[in-house]
Amino acid sequence: MQPLLISFFSFLTAYFSTPLFKRLAIKFNILDAPGRRKIHKEPTPLLGGLAVYLGVIIGLAFNFANLRFLLGIVIAATIILIIGLIDDIRGLSAQARLIGQFLAAVIMISFGIRLSFLPNNLWGNTGEIILTLIWIIGITNALNYLDGIDGLAAGTAAISALFFSIISYQTHQPGMGLVSLILMASCLGYLPHNFKKAKIFLGDTGSTFIGFTLAGIAIIGNWAEDNVIKLVIPILILGVPIFDMVFTTIMRIKEEKISTIIEWLKYGGKDHFHHRLLDLGLRSTGAMLFICFISISFGISAIMVSNEKAIVGALSILQACIIFTGIAVLMVIGKRRRSGWNIRDKA
Repeated sequence: MQPLLISFFSFLTAYFSTPLFKRLAIKFNILDAPGRRKIHKEPTPLLGGLAVYLGVIIGLAFNFANLRFLLGIVIAATIILIIGLIDDIRGLSAQARLIGQFLAAVIMISFGIRLSFLPNNLWGNTGEIILTLIWIIGITNALNYLDGIDGLAAGTAAISALFFSIISYQTHQPGMGLVSLILMASCLGYLPHNFKKAKIFLGDTGSTFIGFTLAGIAIIGNWAEDNVIKLVIPILILGVPIFDMVFTTIMRIKEEKISTIIEWLKYGGKDHFHHRLLDLGLRSTGAMLFICFISISFGISAIMVSNEKAIVGALSILQACIIFTGIAVLMVIGKRRRSGWNIRDKA
């Protein structure tokens, strides 16, 4: 019962602190203004991410003596939170954000938290560090980019944390299970204030903190004995933000909208997974639920392969790629047809 009780306190902390941070954001004019590349119509308070962060910290404080192995993630994720907060308040360049994320990831790696599946030699260790940096920065930004409609980022993050927790307890990692439950509960505590006609947004403060924390959990957890399955499980659980990031990157390169990492970080457009679902005619809530159901589906797949061999994990990734490719094709065709209809209507 202790993990559930601690998670409940995290939920309550996030739920009751969110209105306080909303008032603070309004008082200091920390608002997300409507724009051509945004779908909300009125200035909306940011700082919802601070409520999630407070929920996580309060939850960890109850049992941190047994969670010291997370210290590297907590310190680095706090740095990410501060960078996001500065960006929400004053604005930061893409270069500054990337440098901050890189340094935070390096700090986490200095605590020994990194991918571990290559041979224990110079090239293997170097490769693991490089892949860890790519993973951390990639997932951090992928969750940030997914924060485009009400409830989506917090909802998918809560689902991902839930499945990390389930597999943690299955693999006898109660500490990992607890921290995943705490993150899930904190996201759920914030969610009622952000679901349907959001009263407050996570901001970069929250979305990057949550993304970084999930990426760290994925690395530090020992998800399976088999090295392939150990990699497959986080990829499946975080399949939605990974797909959104890969799909939008490919389309932007194809359409010659970006050509460098900095341009990739700076570019903001209505071409993400959720935007394309809206283009197909789904409402905001429908798009959010559709994406959450996909996330749940791949989370179930992760549970199913957790005790399997490498070939099953490889087939699961292949299946996920086929499903996401089908979704991508439908979205591209749907957008083209919708654009054609708009042109004919204007004519």
